[in-house]
Amino acid sequence: MSRRRFTALGAAVLTAAGLLVALVNAPTASAAAGGTGTGYLHTSGNQIVDATGATVRITGINWFGMETDNKTFHGLWSNNPWKSQVDTMARLGYNTLRIPFSNDALKAGATASGVNDFVNPDLVGLSPLQILDKVIQYSGSKGMRVILDRHRPTAAGQSPLWYTPTVSEQTWIDDWLMLARRYAGNTTVIGADLHNEPHAEGTNPNATGACWGCGDTTRDWRLAAERAGNAILAVQPNWLIFVEGVSCPSGGLSDVWDGDPTNDEDCGWWGGNLSKAGVFPVRLSVANRLVYSPHEYATSVYHQKWFDDPSYPANMPAIWDHYFGYLYKQNIAPIMMGEFGTTLANDIDRVWLQSLMAYTGTGVTGMSFTYWSWNPNSGDTGGIANDDWTTINAPKQAILSPYLIAPVGGGTSTPTPTGTSSPTPTGGTSSPLPATGACAVTYTQDNAWQGGFQGTLTVRNTGTSAVNPWRATWTWPAGVTVASAWNATVTQSGTTVTAAGPAWSPSLASGASVAIGFTANGTSAVPASVALNGASCTG
Repeated sequence: MSRRRFTALGAAVLTAAGLLVALVNAPTASAAAGGTGTGYLHTSGNQIVDATGATVRITGINWFGMETDNKTFHGLWSNNPWKSQVDTMARLGYNTLRIPFSNDALKAGATASGVNDFVNPDLVGLSPLQILDKVIQYSGSKGMRVILDRHRPTAAGQSPLWYTPTVSEQTWIDDWLMLARRYAGNTTVIGADLHNEPHAEGTNPNATGACWGCGDTTRDWRLAAERAGNAILAVQPNWLIFVEGVSCPSGGLSDVWDGDPTNDEDCGWWGGNLSKAGVFPVRLSVANRLVYSPHEYATSVYHQKWFDDPSYPANMPAIWDHYFGYLYKQNIAPIMMGEFGTTLANDIDRVWLQSLMAYTGTGVTGMSFTYWSWNPNSGDTGGIANDDWTTINAPKQAILSPYLIAPVGGGTSTPTPTGTSSPTPTGGTSSPLPATGACAVTYTQDNAWQGGFQGTLTVRNTGTSAVNPWRATWTWPAGVTVASAWNATVTQSGTTVTAAGPAWSPSLASGASVAIGFTANGTSAVPASVALNGASCTG
């Protein structure tokens, strides 16, 4: 997706068949089986499986920026350290990062900008690829996986085709081969999303955009995906190859754009139309590596005509079936929705997101996805993170949460390296606090600087039943105050701090834990007199 997108509107109205898939009570992220499997992944029918054959569902999120002029992740300018942002994504249940990049970011001498060197001193002076290395390594330590997404040929913007006058097809393939070799043997990186949102351009019969199955090697995205996918698999046969759709199968814009009523082109979202993949499948040289990856959006991106259907939202499952769902339902290949999102500013979009998530199915056998986006600065969707890059958009997270399968893996943030003008870490180690009563607690000081510090208080319910709603309290010395917090609604009265369960996770099951992250003003202090709903967990 581009905060920048134009969409092609389908001219033909699809008639829905049947009723909307019911939104069922799905298990919460904490209740679902966690993890992203063992070793490299491959496919089996419509499922993604790990090296042992266990089914894996990708429930991830996009973190963009490396495709822009910054050439690295957005939000590194914020007051929330980059590792803390990854920690939050993992805690919320996102088990995979889809990372967009442009070929500009891969060039020798490319420079990353927009990095807060006070908060992220460990990134100072690193190239875009070196920062990517660190994010991949740390994400892997959390049990997360990474999908690399060639989002743009240059930082200037997207392109209908996979090449431009200045970035050739060979450059596109060569850069993919470089990445495949760079991360060879690193099972955190599971695959390549070959090119973001191929789409129509020009009008028929003089179409110049990406087609599917037209046979023109200069425009047929399906043939180009085969060339690039097979080149990658020749040097990295363990990667999954993620192939997006087009917008209009002919590669030309619909009659809505050219005014020709005889041109009844069947168009969808950029990258979202896989209606011809059943007839013209992508053929790869290594079996069980193909994943189709459509994009799907709501009215905050573009008001498609199906949103005005009198039967909405009951019409949507048939539309999704037509554009991509049939591949999953007919056991042809797995689906991994690489992008979908909304500002959630109106009821139409709220219903759309609820309906789409229900359509993907629950549990590990449902369709995979990576939500767009973590970033709050996506102009037509917003993000899961709020503008402070720390707190969470609770309404969105509440809808997504039942479908998230959290990563299993671990470790807390390592201390931030010291620097002459950077915060000096004084923590980074976990301190087990002896607990009694109904909870056990562990405190980690993740960072500290002159006049403030950052920490994580992990509270585990050791009782025999769920605590709903949960509420943790602790005390600090006079002069220590909360500056920001995540994974809970945190307030302070005097020296007493209260962290209440957020809307998307109000219940803390028996044996379950919650990691309450915060930054605070004042001299570093360990939370004292910790309690869960009044039951003491002193340490």
